[in-house]
Amino acid sequence: MHRFLLYNGEIRDTSERFLSPGQTGLVNGWGVFSTLRIYDGVPFCWERHWPRMRHDASRMRIPMPANADGVSADIQRLIEANQAFNAVLRLMIVRNRGGMFEGPAVTNDFDVIGFTTNVPPWGTSMKLGVIPNGRHAGSEFAGAKILSWSENLTRYERAREQGLDEVVLLNERGEVSECTSANLFAVHGSRVLTPPLSSGCLPGVTRAVLLEELNLPDLEVQERVLLPADLESADEVFLASTTRELLPVVSVEGLRIRSSHTVRDRLQKAFSAYVEAYVAARRRPAAAHLK
Repeated sequence: MHRFLLYNGEIRDTSERFLSPGQTGLVNGWGVFSTLRIYDGVPFCWERHWPRMRHDASRMRIPMPANADGVSADIQRLIEANQAFNAVLRLMIVRNRGGMFEGPAVTNDFDVIGFTTNVPPWGTSMKLGVIPNGRHAGSEFAGAKILSWSENLTRYERAREQGLDEVVLLNERGEVSECTSANLFAVHGSRVLTPPLSSGCLPGVTRAVLLEELNLPDLEVQERVLLPADLESADEVFLASTTRELLPVVSVEGLRIRSSHTVRDRLQKAFSAYVEAYVAARRRPAAAHLK
């Protein structure tokens, strides 16, 4: 984490102490968050991240700031304070009231907290394990990106201890859902397939860009229910996330996976061009030289 963080519109030093153990959201993981990539000082796809946070907050009964533009301006000040012009930003809305352990010192209904860090060194490819029943697609809260992230972190940590990079999470029907922090794609000929939201996966922003924004003439990116056998029969498999962009999958535990990444390379090139155009259209003059 970088030196400064955002706390309810103020830029504060991370060494300061201003959170309370009586904040319900901290005790119970009752909050929502989103992770954004910062390219040349521009938060990528802010206009997609914020509505997703609002949608999830409504489902989870979490109050939210009314002014998205104000939060966006605060984020920009945090980026500049940390000189985090090519970095990762985490934005959280923490619910403060409710439950039997609400503390007497709580004065706000919610806190807006943001911090930045360096882009993780993910490497050039992914080796995946498989977790049965890792997602409950039938849950009313399936696909919500909430602060209670310990299951994902535990599975990711265990995978790393086993020499893997990530895990494929299957739902209660045995369908492919997602990874702990990435969406999955399987290439079958000219079709690039990813599980539908009904699989229990999170509606990732990079996933949405691939589905809705990139148009390669001889490729069709679409949703389809996938089983582990569909990964094994695919021409190639890759995952996509905000911090990883697109990374090829070279192995999946228990399956034979083709190691080609031709289509992934084409999509990554198109995605990079989309990012470049997005940033160029929104880059502030003072940040134009920051690369």
